[in-house]
Amino acid sequence: MAKSTKPAYCIIGAGAAGLAALKALVSAGHDVTCFERADRIGGHWHTDYEALHLITPRDSSGFLDSGMPDTYPMFPSRDQMRDYIVDYGISNGLTDHIRFSTEVVRTRPVNGDSSQGWLVTTSDGSTRRFDAVIVANGHLWDPDLPALADGFTGVSLHSSAYTNTEDLKGRRVLVVGAGNSGCDLAVDAAQAGFTTSISIRGGRVYQPKTLYGRPRSELKLVAKLPVWLQERVLRELVRVALGNPESHRGLPRPASRNLFKNLPVVNSLLTYWIDHGRIRVTGEVVAIDGRAVSFADGTTEDFDSILWASGFKVTLPFLEPSAVETSGGVPLRVAGGILPLNASRLFFVGLIAPRGPQLPVYSAQSELLLELLDLQEKVTEPLAEHFGGAQAATDQIDHLRHIWEKDMARTRRLVRRLRHRPPADGAPDRPVHPAVPDSAASSAPRVDRTAEGP
Repeated sequence: MAKSTKPAYCIIGAGAAGLAALKALVSAGHDVTCFERADRIGGHWHTDYEALHLITPRDSSGFLDSGMPDTYPMFPSRDQMRDYIVDYGISNGLTDHIRFSTEVVRTRPVNGDSSQGWLVTTSDGSTRRFDAVIVANGHLWDPDLPALADGFTGVSLHSSAYTNTEDLKGRRVLVVGAGNSGCDLAVDAAQAGFTTSISIRGGRVYQPKTLYGRPRSELKLVAKLPVWLQERVLRELVRVALGNPESHRGLPRPASRNLFKNLPVVNSLLTYWIDHGRIRVTGEVVAIDGRAVSFADGTTEDFDSILWASGFKVTLPFLEPSAVETSGGVPLRVAGGILPLNASRLFFVGLIAPRGPQLPVYSAQSELLLELLDLQEKVTEPLAEHFGGAQAATDQIDHLRHIWEKDMARTRRLVRRLRHRPPADGAPDRPVHPAVPDSAASSAPRVDRTAEGP
C-alpha cells in the first residue's frame, strides 16, 4: 500500500481546547493524533474545587457546534461542565484519535527549520515527525505560588489543589487573592463556619452574575448599545446592585471603576458575607513565619490554613525556548492568539482568554485553524508575518472580548485574501499588517481560573 501523502498533525492536550481543535481537524478529514498525559479527557474540570460554577451563562458557554443541555441551570457547576466536555469528546468519536497517558516531553523543528515540520518526542520514548503541531495544553495547571508561601507551617494549598473545606485544618482560614477563585474559596470557607479572612492587594470592581434576574450578557437592551456605552451602562447597573466596593467594610477603592480597566470579578456573595461579618478583609501579605502572617499595615495574625488563589503561570515544558519568541515566558502571538512569531507550522488553541465564555473561543480558534493550516501548506515562511508580525503580537492572556473578535474577523478576511492572491514574480506574498494595539489587552499574563467581561 502506498504511503499517504496527507499532512500529519499533532495536538498536545485533550482538555476543552484540545477537543475543540481535534473535532475541527477530524471533521475536515485530517490525519491527526492527540497526546494527553492523563488517562481521560476534560483537563482541569476533573480536579477543580467542588464549589466552582461558571460565571458565564449556560446558553452561551458551550462549544459552538454543541450547546449545553437545557436541563442545566443558568450557571453550570464544575461537575456539569466536566460531564458536558467528556460527552462532547465521546459522542463525537474523538477518543479514537487520542493517545492517553502519553505526555509530550519535547517538540523541536525538523533539522532546526520549522518550515520542514516538527519532531515530537513522547514519554514512551518514541519520536514522530509531524507536519504541524497544535499546542492546547492549557494555561490553568501550573500554580503561581509566591516564594513566601514556603514559610507557612499550617495547611497551605493553591486553589488548584483545593477540593472542599474538608481539606482545611483548624478554624482560622486565610485566602490570598481576590479574583474569581479567591472569592469562591473565601465564600466556601465562610459558609462552612470557618473564621475567614481574605487578603486583597488592590481595589477591584465586584460584579453580580445577574441583573434583573438575567445574566448580565443577556440583557438585550444593553447588548444593542455601542461597546463604550455598554460599559458605562453596566458599570452603573453594577453600582446600583452592589454599591461601590469601598462601601463594604475593608474592601479597598479601585483605581478605576471602568469595567474594561478591571479584571472581571463576578461574585456578589463575597460582599454579602463581608457585610454579615463572616469574611474579614486584610491587606497584602508581606511575610510568613510558621503560622504567623504579617500584613502591609504592620499587623500580624496566626492562621491554621492558607488557600492561595494566586493564579497560574503559562508553562510549555515541551517546547524548546528558542523555538518561539516569548515575553516573560509567554509566546508572542498574532491572529486571534493562534500564531506565534518566528515559527512555521506551530499553532496555539486556548492560550488566550477573551472575557466571556471560553469554550466558544476554542471553537472559533479551531475553525480558523483549519484555514491557517491550509494556507501554511502553500507558504514556507512563518504565517505570523502575514498578520501583523511583531507590531501586532501580544503576550497577554486576558483580552477584551470585542477587541479579540475584531482581530479574529480581520484575520479571516486576510486568510481568504492570501489564499486567492498569486505571488508576484514567484515570491511569497508581502506581509499585510493589521496592527492590534497593545492597549487592547490587559497587562498581566498570569491568569485566574475564570474570565468574563466587561
